[in-house]
Amino acid sequence: MLERLTGSKRTVDGNGHLPVDANLITEPEQLASRASPWEAVQAARNIQRPHTLEVISRVFDRFHELHGDRGFRDDPAIVGGIADLDGRPVVVVGEQKGASTEENIARNFGMPHPEGYRKAMRLYRLAEKFHLPLITFVDTPGAYPGPEGEERGQAEAIAQSILLMARLQTPIVVVILGEGGSGGALALGVGDVVLALQNAIYSVISPEGCAAILWRSPAEAERAAKAMRLSGPDLLELGVVDGLIREPAGGAHTDHEATATAQLAKLERVPAADLMSARYERFRAFGATDEPGTTDSPPPPPDSWYRRLVKRMTS
Repeated sequence: MLERLTGSKRTVDGNGHLPVDANLITEPEQLASRASPWEAVQAARNIQRPHTLEVISRVFDRFHELHGDRGFRDDPAIVGGIADLDGRPVVVVGEQKGASTEENIARNFGMPHPEGYRKAMRLYRLAEKFHLPLITFVDTPGAYPGPEGEERGQAEAIAQSILLMARLQTPIVVVILGEGGSGGALALGVGDVVLALQNAIYSVISPEGCAAILWRSPAEAERAAKAMRLSGPDLLELGVVDGLIREPAGGAHTDHEATATAQLAKLERVPAADLMSARYERFRAFGATDEPGTTDSPPPPPDSWYRRLVKRMTS
């Protein structure tokens, strides 16, 4: 199986490829208290929450930003480039929101256009070409839904990004910083290890959108948030994320430095075939299925994707 992360004692039974001393929350029982799903939504959307460029400036050294998709333009909603992590070169790509109304307008509220995803793919290929680990930061309510995005192939760009990440022959770590919404998040979210800040959220649709569909009223957003299980502890229980990065009391927006210095373990290069196979199995193992014609209910999902994979391999 895949080798884990370097510099730490490793466990076989934990979530993902996580070192035991990485100061991560890997079991819901480690949480002294947990916010309600709606409180998590509000914390994840806080405008003062640390964004990609702030995290990069505190965690990485010598960040050199690269621009443009070499086809249309540079999308400010996605930033990326080459940086050093503990002296090791890595490629960093992330969605960028703003800390003010003016900056949010300039960054399109963190909603990328197709050229943003194509810029990200250019950086993914750069990471693979030079055998550099890839670290992505997810922080978006979703891809830009306007006519300009559709004209330039929004759905195709997202699909190509997911396909490329699934086949990329280099280690990938994904960190959900705030709000991870729909395919706009998944285009940066296919990784070998997926982490999330403690108060981040990750879902296929916003609570307001879900409420409008199910109850015909966005006012039911709080009810939808609870049903969707989109908060960090729920994601950990479901195995969607491998670990939660602790936040200071009150949320990450209260102390950027304490959040940014949470440990991101070093990466170890692994054989490309093992890397892609385990990544594929990780996402294939999500969810439970009920075969037609059977009366028995499906068993409850195990605690982690890794245990699902082991069970599948030994059956």
